[in-house]
Amino acid sequence: MRVRGWRRSWQERSKMERIDLYSRFTISCIPWLFSLAWQGTPFHQDIRHEPLPLTLGLALLLVSLVQCLLSNRNLTASYEHYLGVSVFPGRRLLVPVALLAVAVGLLAALAGVDGVRGSGLLLMTLNAPMALVITRVLLVPVRRFLVESLCLTALITGALGLAGVKGGTLAGVVPCSLFGCVLVLISVRPSAWSMSVMWQAEQTRGIQARLAVAEERLRFGRDMHDVLGRNLAVIALKSELAVELAQRGRPEAVDQMVEVQRIARASQQEVRDVVRGYREADLDTELAGAQGVLSAAGIECTVTGDSGEHLPPPVQSALGWVVREAATNVLRHGDPRRCLIRVGATADTVVLQVENDGATPAGTASSPVSAHDGPGSGLAGLRERLAALDGSLEAGPAKGGLFRLTATIPLAALPPGSGEGDGGDGKPGTAEDLRRRTPGARRAPMSLCAAAIVAPGVMVGPEGPASWRNEDDRGTGAARR
Repeated sequence: MRVRGWRRSWQERSKMERIDLYSRFTISCIPWLFSLAWQGTPFHQDIRHEPLPLTLGLALLLVSLVQCLLSNRNLTASYEHYLGVSVFPGRRLLVPVALLAVAVGLLAALAGVDGVRGSGLLLMTLNAPMALVITRVLLVPVRRFLVESLCLTALITGALGLAGVKGGTLAGVVPCSLFGCVLVLISVRPSAWSMSVMWQAEQTRGIQARLAVAEERLRFGRDMHDVLGRNLAVIALKSELAVELAQRGRPEAVDQMVEVQRIARASQQEVRDVVRGYREADLDTELAGAQGVLSAAGIECTVTGDSGEHLPPPVQSALGWVVREAATNVLRHGDPRRCLIRVGATADTVVLQVENDGATPAGTASSPVSAHDGPGSGLAGLRERLAALDGSLEAGPAKGGLFRLTATIPLAALPPGSGEGDGGDGKPGTAEDLRRRTPGARRAPMSLCAAAIVAPGVMVGPEGPASWRNEDDRGTGAARR
């Protein structure tokens, strides 16, 4: 179970890492695309094919490509800064800022020698701030980024105005510079925000699963403490009394040890009852548990049909094990997004169906390949349980890319009052009858037990067991006094 749970957790984390990698790759490609498109296009018609304009244009293109390299280098650090993983070192922005100043100077020089037409100049203006602002947008709040964008636009406009750009071309520089900054803001920032929300949701789901497992272990420990605490205190007291009587040569020591033996055997039986109640499967509880654990794993689970409360306890137990195994298989195999559990009961037959999408075509515990595998497999064990009730189990692919598991149990073959949990009056007992016949057993919802599939290996802190030991010590001391 521990290995399966870690496998599921690793698969979910791999999906998140692939999405994160795709997001970062997309952002890293943006400056390269803009540089090649907006910085390279003017070479075809807009830049005069003379030595000086071509030299300035090529130098500007080279600076733009270096800016792209630095932007990709700083992207991971700025991304982690936005996610709160680490702090971005400010010194890494010194070279990109210097290259931006050089790019603006080359653009102004190209415009000053009248080496580029107005349309080509506007395209180069669009590309000038892109590489730097892609990094900067993840480091500062939105309001500050907008203020810095306005200052950068004023700088580019002033430099081109001093270079002799006038009229409509100079007026067009302002919206072009702002457009590049706003484009980065509405494309890069939401992508990083979405990834931060997804990572937080993944972390929250893991914490909830670990808390569920810890709560279930504490509950089981409390049950064991309630069952054994008093009896162990009495055994300790009577043992000490027997020792003292034996030292004095009193025959009552034998009676005390006989009583100790009786209490120890009673305690052993109570522990067995608790474990039996913990392990036995109740259909209604298993349905709620399966729905809870599948929902916690991000799988939409719907339970329809009869709750099965009126079914005989042997039937409920067998179908409960089917639900538990089916939920485990849904979590273990394939990439499901939806699961449907249907329970239908008539006067003669009860049918349980579990359907899920995203199942792998072969090699899963719920596929035809493993439906007839050797001893120890989940489906083989379920068939043995159902065979004891003349039931059957079918598992295989269904239409629409679904996988369907169907368990059928004939009710007519069961004798009246059969099963350990009957009420003693010839009528089928209920789950509550079974609980009453199991003293000291308090069953927890299987959603807590099954949560171990999502996040196994959770260790309960020492404060719980230590507090129980202290209570036992106090009880023993009180008995001594």
